[in-house]
Parts: sequence; structure tokens; C-alpha cells
Amino acid sequence: MIATYFVLQVVVSTLAAGMISLMAALQRNGPGPGHAIPTALEQPVAGALLATLSLGIAAPLTLWLAHRRWPLLWSQAQPPGLGVASPRRQRFFALAVAVGLMAPWLGALLTWLLAHGHAVPQAIQQLGSSAPLALRIPLMLAVVSVGPLVEELLFRGVLLSALLERWGIGRGVAISSLAFALIHLPGLDFQWYALPDLLLLALVLTWLRLRSGSIWPGVLAHGLNNLLGVAGWFVLLGLAG
Repeated sequence: MIATYFVLQVVVSTLAAGMISLMAALQRNGPGPGHAIPTALEQPVAGALLATLSLGIAAPLTLWLAHRRWPLLWSQAQPPGLGVASPRRQRFFALAVAVGLMAPWLGALLTWLLAHGHAVPQAIQQLGSSAPLALRIPLMLAVVSVGPLVEELLFRGVLLSALLERWGIGRGVAISSLAFALIHLPGLDFQWYALPDLLLLALVLTWLRLRSGSIWPGVLAHGLNNLLGVAGWFVLLGLAG
């Protein structure tokens, strides 16, 4: 299911890129789509549009496929259930808010220490920072809503449940957290010193999942973490786009 999610993103991005390049070629009345592809897709608008479409379409489709495949496990609280249920206690939402607000600062400090002050490039940050306001907002909404939801379902629901049944809690938590961290490395230009931050976030989100009996506190914490990460698109660069 995790592979399906990323394959869907690639398929949606490829189809959208082809349509963008074709439209660009038709508007120019000259060079064919093959020549128009690199020119059209180099624009910040195109990159942000592709990211928004791929995430906004692939995530709901993946959620639908997971529900169809495991309808009986969907709302079960504890593994092998997927945890799409209310948490055991509402206080876990308060804990999730605290985690979501603290994780970006602690993670940034840890990464900065390991990287000796070198910046860690982030593909989504570069896309959002260069995109116009009209695309920056929907991209942000996708990054802080459907993105965290589908990732929590996949990594703290589907994958964690399968690993716990096969290998127990120790290796199950470790492998699912490592998989979550490694999946995000390409978007960070494969900088190894980003791994501890991602692992720490994954472990805390897994703790929330297992203690609360629900993926929703993790979705909230994950979304807040992403929100603070993209807030710079507006705070530092202004709303002018």
C-alpha cells in the first residue's frame, strides 16, 4: 500500500506534466511537446502545481484503497487495527499539539548540530517558497492535512500493525520508524544528518499511536509539525507571493 501511494504520485505527476507541456506547446504554436516539457516544467508554478496535484489526488485514492482492502481493521483501535478511531482519552490531542509545536524546533536544533550549521535543502520548501500565492496556499493545505493523514495511516497504521504481528513491538517500531525516515530522505537531498530528526519524530508519533489507540493524535501532531515547517513561505517571504 505504501508503494501504491508513491506510484500514484508518480503517475499523477507524469500525466499532469504531459498536459502542462502539451498546453505550453500549443500556446507557442511552434516547438513540439518534447521541446516544451523542460521549459514549461522549469517554472515555479508548474512544480508547485504538480506537487499539489500528486499529493491531493494520490492521498485520497490511497485512503480509499486501504479502506476497501481492510474494512474490518479500519476503525479498530489497537494493532492489527489501523486506528482510524477516537483516541482512548482526549488528553492525547493536547499532547499531540505539544509534540507538533516542539518537534520542529528540537528537530531543527538536532539537525543543525549534526550538520555543523550547514543548511538542509528541502524540495517542498523550495517549491513553496518560489510558488505564487495562488498555488502556495493549496500546496500548504495538502502538506498539513491529507499528507499527514495518509502517512499516519500507512506508517503507523498499516505498516506498524503488520510488523508488530510478525516481529513484535521492538523491531516493529524500529523498522516502521526507519522506513518513515528513509522515505523522506529524497526530499531532503539525501542528507544523512536529517535522519535523527525524522527518526525522533517517527518514534514520538508511534508512541502517540500506541498509547492513544488512534492515529488521529499523530495526524494532528504531524500536521502541526508540517505547518510550522511551511509557515516561512508566508512569514519570511510575505503574502505577496
